Amino acid sequence: MAHHYPFLIRWSGNTLSEDYSRNALVSAPKKHDVSGSSAPEFKGDTTRWNPEDLLGSALGLCHMLTFLALAHKSRIEIKNYEDQALSVLENVEKGFAVTEICLKPLITVAKGTDLVKVHELFEKAHTHCFVAKSIKSKVVMQPTLQEG
Repeated sequence: MAHHYPFLIRWSGNTLSEDYSRNALVSAPKKHDVSGSSAPEFKGDTTRWNPEDLLGSALGLCHMLTFLALAHKSRIEIKNYEDQALSVLENVEKGFAVTEICLKPLITVAKGTDLVKVHELFEKAHTHCFVAKSIKSKVVMQPTLQEG
């Protein structure tokens, strides 16, 4: 069974100008709009989300939600999850590609939690995360676990 997620991207400007706008609006039914642009290195607006941000955050969010679902099923209490992630864009053959996404969450668990099991669930989440299955970038995972 397929699920569909429609979205709309709106842009207007004049590409004959060297300084044409890279700003766009991404919208979807019943959701808040997202202000998009290109990365600053490509004359984009630093205050707007760019494709590099969005790809990395899509992976990070999918991984976190999958991990939390696995923890829930395993009856493991996760108290906090904060990921300081990073997307790496590199010049590759004939263009650019996000070659690596590094997930570095600080995960707080209840006192007395089996940290080995939590780490196993974190690794397992990667194999079940549909975004991870959909990209070819290298994904580096460096979780830090703490009791709290």
